[in-house]
Amino acid sequence: MKVFLDLGWFFKERKKQYLIGILMLMFVAFLQLLPPKIIGYVVDEISEGTLTFAFLTKWLGILAIAAIGMYILRYYWRIMIFGSAIFLARQLREQLFRHFTKMSPSFYQKKRVGDLMAHATNDLSAVQQTAGAGVLTLVDSITTGGFVIAAMAITINWKLTLIALIPLPLMAILTSYYGKLLHQRFRYAQEAFSNLNDKAQESISGVKVIKTFGQEKEDTEDFVRLSQKVVDKNIRVAKVDSLFDPTISLIVGICFFLSIVFGTRFILAGDMSIGDLFAFTSYLGLLVWPMLAFGWLFNIVERGRASYDRIRDLLDEKIEIADKVGALEQKPEGDLEFHIDEFKFPEDERLALHNVHFTLKRGETLGIVGKTGAGKTAILKLLMREFEGYTGQILYGDHPIDAYKKRSLREAIGYVPQDHFLFSTTVAGNIAFANAGATMEQIYDAAKLANIHEDILQFTDGYKTVVGERGVSLSGGQKQRISIARALMMEPELLILDDSLSAVDARTEEAILEALKEKRTDETTIITSHRLSAIQHAHQIIVMSDGTIIEKGSHEELMEIKGTYFEMYQLQQLETLVEKGGEE
Repeated sequence: MKVFLDLGWFFKERKKQYLIGILMLMFVAFLQLLPPKIIGYVVDEISEGTLTFAFLTKWLGILAIAAIGMYILRYYWRIMIFGSAIFLARQLREQLFRHFTKMSPSFYQKKRVGDLMAHATNDLSAVQQTAGAGVLTLVDSITTGGFVIAAMAITINWKLTLIALIPLPLMAILTSYYGKLLHQRFRYAQEAFSNLNDKAQESISGVKVIKTFGQEKEDTEDFVRLSQKVVDKNIRVAKVDSLFDPTISLIVGICFFLSIVFGTRFILAGDMSIGDLFAFTSYLGLLVWPMLAFGWLFNIVERGRASYDRIRDLLDEKIEIADKVGALEQKPEGDLEFHIDEFKFPEDERLALHNVHFTLKRGETLGIVGKTGAGKTAILKLLMREFEGYTGQILYGDHPIDAYKKRSLREAIGYVPQDHFLFSTTVAGNIAFANAGATMEQIYDAAKLANIHEDILQFTDGYKTVVGERGVSLSGGQKQRISIARALMMEPELLILDDSLSAVDARTEEAILEALKEKRTDETTIITSHRLSAIQHAHQIIVMSDGTIIEKGSHEELMEIKGTYFEMYQLQQLETLVEKGGEE
């Protein structure tokens, strides 16, 4: 029952609703005692030949009133208890979602999307069951069982009651043992479902790649294997689950057997009437539900406990990058100074950056070039405080970047990542994502700056065209330019283009860069690129290799050095010449 203690914080929040619901449940349990006793009275009157119409009418009227009362009370306790359980699910779901939004990228490197979704669906459902049906079965089994046993002992025969209940300790021992098995097996079943959920999400997202490589059969087989594993784990749960009812039914059968055998002896001895035995067996029938509910309670509670443990483990994951006490709420502006002596990504022994130092004046453009893995993206991630734990400091304006609130820092940065993510909404909605109150004119202006306006006008519904999940209906270049327009809508102090022009042609790239140069004369821009044409206009260019700067300067200065940058430029010029058929 530990899960009820773990959920104590919620029960305190909703104590009024739970108290009202529990009181109603208890009153229903009390009203349930009337029918067996009334039937016993009627049986005795019939056996003695003294039954009258008035006697029968009176007790039938009481039965009708009790039935109406139970009907009303059962309706309202469901609203109080089950309604509160729904509220718990909503509250936990919101906690999880807020927690997800606060976590750093390293968290998402360790956790799979499908697993996180399983926590927010299956696990939450199990916890909701605990706070709803679990509370119901706990209260109902105790109150109904307690009232029935009290009625049997006080109003009929306490000796027969003790004899009939002899098998109950055995039931308690067995159901407790089943509960422990269920807790362990259900946790494994939930983990198997998380793996299947992750596989389904990954396969659906990557269906184009799967089809391109003709791996439909292999991917389906992998899915079937994981699906079978879920079935196997849940069958192990079901095997334990299926032990509850037979065990309880056997115990109940023994109770009935003892009641009839010893009840008959009490009647022959003159200690009980036939009506008393009839009422006693009716009460014993009422006791079947509390017994079954007790077994069901173990089932619900152990499932809920396993799921709540999984949710709590997730919520206990520490937020690696948090705001400092007294952090500045103002947006940063001014010069940018980057001084990193050493930085490693979490759980990676290799240095991602070392001895990286540069200063970028406000309004200037910085170009960063280098091979894949050279450290370009690592610089950007540190600038946006996606990672910490480095030796050195990064100053924006007059303050280190960790002196600002994360929200304030990131509101000053318009970031266009390599992996362009578009939402399943309209083109206009994607562009205005960071500025929901934007006018269509502002959206048009941002699209024109990103050189995507004319393309959008050619879409079926123009700016109202729904792009599909992750922008599936658009080309790579179109997704890149819409992402750029989305970043420009923020009017950011710092615009970061992380290899964001790779899918557009040279003419479009030139048009975008020229528009940005004219529009953003007082704002800072950082561009990383493999294509040197995208950064050769920059005020300052740094060349990265193995996590450090090997060359620094303007395009002209680097060309004079005739080092790595010069070689890269010459090679790309040659490639361009070859693409044109060798004609200058």
